[in-house]
Amino acid sequence: MPAKNTNKLVLLRQMLETAESSLSGAQKLLAELIGEPATTASAKPSKGAKAKEAAKTIDDPDGKIIEGIFDGQNMIGNDGKTYSVPANYASKSKLVEGDTLKLTIAGDGSFIYKQIGPVERKRAIGKLIRDEATDEFVVDVQGQRFKVLRASITYFKADEGDEVVVLMPKNAESAWVAVENIIKAGDSVEDLLNEGLD
Repeated sequence: MPAKNTNKLVLLRQMLETAESSLSGAQKLLAELIGEPATTASAKPSKGAKAKEAAKTIDDPDGKIIEGIFDGQNMIGNDGKTYSVPANYASKSKLVEGDTLKLTIAGDGSFIYKQIGPVERKRAIGKLIRDEATDEFVVDVQGQRFKVLRASITYFKADEGDEVVVLMPKNAESAWVAVENIIKAGDSVEDLLNEGLD
């Protein structure tokens, strides 16, 4: 297949996925407005099934293109393989578990990631603590603990006890959260807002 047609197929696939996502959001909103019950968790596909459904592998003149689902730390491709996502990229891009990514493996072997299908997000505020068993940082949000990338903690220069504004999937359970911002221990949201007025 000519490269021009391959590029058109990639673009068409992305357009269809965007339209499908918009339609799904509209259906959920309509269900809420007319009072229909929400879909049960058992009817939702697993992360592996989502990866196989969303992920596509395309041979392109610029390299091999693989689409997959971000699991909080890595990308799960349609071939069932796990692809390492650089922690700095995941942190700075604020990737959330369930996001669709496109990986281009260039001819020189370099991996280039791009977020192409973000899931709906919600914000929460939690406290940064150390897990006694693993000695890793976790975020406690109302008694529930979530994993967080160490690169995010380093990037924001966070310390144990700081409040953390996190992003998580709006309509799905997750084990990981993305750090959006840090409120240093002793500061409050009101203090931060007032600083901007000075």
